[in-house]
Amino acid sequence: PSSDCVVAEQLCLSDSTCNATYRTLENCALAKTRLLLLDHDSRVRCLNAELDLGNSSLLHCRCHRRMKRQEHCLRIFWTVHSSMADGYFNLETSPYENPANEEHWKTDYNKLAALVSGKNCSQLAGDATNPCLKATHVCNLSKKCFRLRTDYASICTKGAGSEDVCDRRKCHRGLRNFFEKVPEDFTKRILFCPCQDEFCGERRRKTIVPDCSFQYNTKPNCLRLLDSCLEDHICKSRLADFQQNCQPVDMPPDGCSLHNHAACLQAYMGMIGTPMTPNYVSNSSVEVSLWCTCENSGNQKEKCDQILGMFESNKCL
Repeated sequence: PSSDCVVAEQLCLSDSTCNATYRTLENCALAKTRLLLLDHDSRVRCLNAELDLGNSSLLHCRCHRRMKRQEHCLRIFWTVHSSMADGYFNLETSPYENPANEEHWKTDYNKLAALVSGKNCSQLAGDATNPCLKATHVCNLSKKCFRLRTDYASICTKGAGSEDVCDRRKCHRGLRNFFEKVPEDFTKRILFCPCQDEFCGERRRKTIVPDCSFQYNTKPNCLRLLDSCLEDHICKSRLADFQQNCQPVDMPPDGCSLHNHAACLQAYMGMIGTPMTPNYVSNSSVEVSLWCTCENSGNQKEKCDQILGMFESNKCL
């Protein structure tokens, strides 16, 4: 069976039985998107339709973050798995295949980790260059990296800091384009460059143009941020990926369920350019957070704290 959801859908639609089942699931997913309350019979019919797919390749298909028809692929995945989309802690399976297991990502991450931890600071000590500035210069040597970085920077700075409001949606799309289409060798060095001073830290914090992509005039409630994320196929998918790969646990050796920091960093990068875009909270640390608050959460305070805690106090991250 095909692992690509777009191909799997084509195979299913060519089979009359699978086609009918899939159309039922499409109606179920549409009802959930429109926040329509399904009666008991409808819920049973939707659940049975998901079970009826049985060994269909649709049930096991995945998407690639850098594929051309990504949004279409993700829509197919959540159509088939709509029963998983009820809330944050039910997003148990990432719709993305995990390329972070590739050896080159691990190797690069190990070098990066050594720099951040200070084990390799000697090579920085004799270099007065801002490491984040250096990472930008390296990006500028690549036509694609330079072009896509310039694209999102120009979009995200329009209106920022003035009376005009920047176009956050376009800014987010530009950021996603940059992190999806530019080789990770460039993007992760710009985002995770190791800093020894606040000037460098400030440049790192401003990598994603936070005035437009990250900050609002007032901090919204984190639950509202979550709701807007779950209504968006890309954000919901990136959140599921982040939850799967950055799930903290209270056990050694590293406090992570998968013990794969490379996959967690990649999942973190995937959140940038979504309604739940995270960022560094200051120019003097590597702590990150969402731009939201859990004040006035009422009886959902605990759930809100868990969402915020996935970023603010996540040992994996």
